[in-house]
Amino acid sequence: MSERERDPWTVGKVVRWATDDFRGRGIDSARLDAELLLAMVLGVERMRIIIEPERPLATDELAKYRELIRRRRAREPIAYLRGEREFYGRSFRVSSDVLIPRPDTETLVDVVLARSASRSMHARLLDLCTGSGCVAITIARERPNWHVTGVDLSEPALRVARDNAARLGAIWNVRWLVGDLSAPLGKDERFEVLTANPPYIPDAEVETLEPDVRAFEPRLALAGGPDGLDVTRRVITDARRLLVPGGLLALEIMAGTSDAVAALVREAGFEDVAVARDYGGNDRVVSALAPSR
Repeated sequence: MSERERDPWTVGKVVRWATDDFRGRGIDSARLDAELLLAMVLGVERMRIIIEPERPLATDELAKYRELIRRRRAREPIAYLRGEREFYGRSFRVSSDVLIPRPDTETLVDVVLARSASRSMHARLLDLCTGSGCVAITIARERPNWHVTGVDLSEPALRVARDNAARLGAIWNVRWLVGDLSAPLGKDERFEVLTANPPYIPDAEVETLEPDVRAFEPRLALAGGPDGLDVTRRVITDARRLLVPGGLLALEIMAGTSDAVAALVREAGFEDVAVARDYGGNDRVVSALAPSR
């Protein structure tokens, strides 16, 4: 009997090895990453990894796991390796063509649902910089009577969004347009709600981000100009024209910029400006209403 047969690679053993390896390379979520990747290889829920540590791995399973470990060592994000990320209780497919949905962005959805409660039965929503479609699709599902439009400059990103819409049952009340912010819209189109998660990282700070982000996520969705607000300014200008009187504008922002963005919104004539915090307690969403007349 060989040494490998006497002491096989079990679920628990490989997870411990991968965890130690990741931790030694400075990966904060080492244990979680090791478990999620093995669950992906085995085609099981993560809980099975935890409750079946003595299960031995077959040779092909071990080979697949080693390949995923190699890619994670290079700091390729777990979401891209798995091809999915949960957002607002739904699983969204992701690729390197789109920004990975984050829990902080769920605050944007929460703000829209709360501040549009009076319009719950009907509204037209425009989601700019839609990316994976996580915001547009989530709101379309939470407000099934709404008509939702998602716009992105990247056609590959919209392919991901369309796929997510088909998988998550949001094909009848959502349309997708490729173009630069409001450029692909009809000249007379107006909306009751406008959302955006624009690129808002100052250009000089992009290179200081974690390697998982700067080396793999699309720069188009990250870099927002010298002060990070180039696209945000344009969205606010477009929103003033696109929203009906009393319409809601909701913008995701970089932590620490709420005062600057709120000032821009007020300068554009918006009223009832509010700032919402994310789960970590950081200012994350600035929202306001278009003038009523």
